Amino acid sequence: MKLILTQEVTGLGAPGDVVDVKDGYARNFLMPRSLGTPWTKGGQKQVDAIRKARSSREIATLEQAQSVKAQLEGKTVKLSAHAGGTGRLFGAVTTADVAEAVVAAGGPQLDRRKIELGQPIKAVGRHDVSVRLHPEVAATVALEVVAG
Repeated sequence: MKLILTQEVTGLGAPGDVVDVKDGYARNFLMPRSLGTPWTKGGQKQVDAIRKARSSREIATLEQAQSVKAQLEGKTVKLSAHAGGTGRLFGAVTTADVAEAVVAAGGPQLDRRKIELGQPIKAVGRHDVSVRLHPEVAATVALEVVAG
């Protein structure tokens, strides 16, 4: 079955890619989670719109990604979150929270979909967060979660 990916799927493709997957994978996993839509001839316009939007958000060159990586890895980002007396957070830190904290610390604007937390951050302390800047470049951001 041919699908147009609407969001990035690890190991499969990026938004706007037309991929050929098994019917069950498309019907039971990708389409219910709104990760892809069925490919049609009229869908090609949708593919072009998704690719145009992605190219405007994306870091274009490898050199630019390397400079953003150096900028991110050189600083510790502080994030204030509501926590109890034992240091456990009320809720969890989201990728959007991390993106806002990076901008507040004087870093570059990041797409929250490119930030990977690994495990949910539910406690105060220092955590390492991975950011995919380019297909070949990933940066690690030192995130300091403080009770506030």
